[in-house]
Amino acid sequence: MQDYKELIVWQKSHAFVVGIYGTLSSFPKDEAFNLVSQLKRASTSIPTNIAEGTGRFTSKDFASYLQIALGSSHEVEYLILLSKDLGFINLELYNIHSQHINEIKAMLISLIKKVRN
Repeated sequence: MQDYKELIVWQKSHAFVVGIYGTLSSFPKDEAFNLVSQLKRASTSIPTNIAEGTGRFTSKDFASYLQIALGSSHEVEYLILLSKDLGFINLELYNIHSQHINEIKAMLISLIKKVRN
């Protein structure tokens, strides 16, 4: 395939993870093994699966890893909403993260369609 670091969707998802980690530092300590852990795992899953998928030999395999990344992005979208509703992040930060994850989702969908054709 190609170098994952050249994919804009990987670049954006990597930057998203860095931003999420910064946000999580302000979460309550008792959430370290709950919501914080879930958000770290789900958000890092996005660029990780993109990277792993680029190392596969077939387009079908690459598309499968992109689908996993897409699933993780949906999970992150919900966890960000939950974080807002629990009062762990404010509306402004929620809107920023939500906009970024929706952009990543759209890019993943587009790339999946491209790889499948």
